[in-house]
Amino acid sequence: MIRLASSSITRAELLKAAGIPFIQESIDFDEDSIIATSPKNFVYQATLGKYKVNLEKFGCSDYPLLVADTVVTAQGKILRKAKDEADARAILEMQSGSDVAIITCMIYKTPRLELIDISSTHYYFDTFNPQEVENYLASGEWRGKAGACMVEGFCKPYIREMRGYESTAMGLCVEMLKPFL
Repeated sequence: MIRLASSSITRAELLKAAGIPFIQESIDFDEDSIIATSPKNFVYQATLGKYKVNLEKFGCSDYPLLVADTVVTAQGKILRKAKDEADARAILEMQSGSDVAIITCMIYKTPRLELIDISSTHYYFDTFNPQEVENYLASGEWRGKAGACMVEGFCKPYIREMRGYESTAMGLCVEMLKPFL
């Protein structure tokens, strides 16, 4: 059993699908305080911040602690969670027909082990259909998603090429975690 210190439904689904028993509870961390120009540095700083507050609250002696954060980048920009529908539309326009990298950092801590991993998955998207973008925006499924991106949903039919693990793009590189459990 591990403690998933994340409120992400997708991360919980990834652990369930991998057959990894967990409890899910977390303390929030203010990502707006992070100053980083590099996507990898940003996602590392966000994960480290989450790790520190959750380790202080829960420790890792009763259950190993797992924290993660994900960032999307396209056209050299860090694409965070969209603030509103207009922001989501602008973010999706940057991804349409572009090379998009989804970077996930995770920290897994037991009393004897600390694993830090930063993995990325690259997607090459075809141009998004404008009406399908509007339907996706109206659905609200983009809310709470890094870069308003759902590679398992809206973006899936537009994937021309993928390099990396889909689990990384969904928020947790299960393939990297499993050998350490």
